[in-house]
Amino acid sequence: METSLVQAAKLAIVSATGLSKDALHIYVGLTVYWVTTLALGKHARAFHPLLIVVFIACAGEVLDMRDDISSLGYWRWSASLHDVVNTSFWPFVLYLIGRRTSAFSRHD
Repeated sequence: METSLVQAAKLAIVSATGLSKDALHIYVGLTVYWVTTLALGKHARAFHPLLIVVFIACAGEVLDMRDDISSLGYWRWSASLHDVVNTSFWPFVLYLIGRRTSAFSRHD
């Protein structure tokens, strides 16, 4: 069984940071959310940054699915679902806070 370039890169990041894969999913989700929010000039209550986080998470899981099928012969869909939820959870919470409160309102 050969490790794909994607999986090798993920293992190198885990090794270099000392963080678990779950923790890295959380950091990636938050980073993508805030960078997208800033890059698009949107409020944290805007839906676009959240959609981009979910898209990035799903794109990563498509790569994992391809590797699963190639190496295992089947897709570990529950692990992929876990990763998408892990990546998207805190950005979703921040989005809800932005929508339901004035926590992220710009005060000019």
